[in-house]
Amino acid sequence: MLAIGEFSRLTHLSVRTLRRYHDTGLLEPASVDAATGYRSYSPDQIPTAQVVHRLRELDVPLADVRRILGSPDPGTRARLVAEHLRRLERELDRTRGAVASLRRLLHPEPAALDVALRVEPEATVAAVEDEVDLDDVLAWYAGATAELDAAVADPTGAPGGLYDNALFEDGRGRVLVYRRTTRPPRTGRVRPTTLPTVELAVTTHVGAHDDIDVTYGALGAWVVAHTLAVAGPVRETYLVGPRDTPDPAAWRTEIGWPVFRLSAPG
Repeated sequence: MLAIGEFSRLTHLSVRTLRRYHDTGLLEPASVDAATGYRSYSPDQIPTAQVVHRLRELDVPLADVRRILGSPDPGTRARLVAEHLRRLERELDRTRGAVASLRRLLHPEPAALDVALRVEPEATVAAVEDEVDLDDVLAWYAGATAELDAAVADPTGAPGGLYDNALFEDGRGRVLVYRRTTRPPRTGRVRPTTLPTVELAVTTHVGAHDDIDVTYGALGAWVVAHTLAVAGPVRETYLVGPRDTPDPAAWRTEIGWPVFRLSAPG
């Protein structure tokens, strides 16, 4: 048997950590002296302690560590670990996106934003529409576009979306995604929908959406500087996206803000 200090040196888990793991039932000693309370560990527990150490280094929650250690099925253990690794990868992607966005904000490119005013004519499209929480937009969008892809056999042009102002202001609002087609079907959640004629201030965001808010901000500043006001839901058109290429640097998203003039030009 190994005293707690010896076990600590062999596993690189501090005595304090080992005591905490014992108290939470995560890694119990092989025996505890009833008189002194001294903890003793078996050499057979070293691999388990090392697994716990690695899982905690990956920030696996204690409850999930218990589930992994308590599962007798290797496949279940592998699935639980893989799920956490995917969560870490998503968090890493978000962190990288935030860093890229911050660098862009701290070191803005001197080139002026390329904005155009364009009248978009009325169009009847195949669409899926619902009221969505801002935190759920990505998951909802993935499901809606998959349904559109299955329903629309002859799409014409790039897919797009309309995002209600309340989505950003209140955290919940109407979202509509659509595909242009000559014969909009009616099936499942997909419905023919008429998009009204609108004047847009349009620019193109280059790259992944991690810092698309920076492009939104620059477009908003342009709109204000040109004595315009936003009138209606923001439109996005996905000219090039994940469906076209896995390379985020190649993605192109057109942002269109419906606008009207606050005053007549001088």
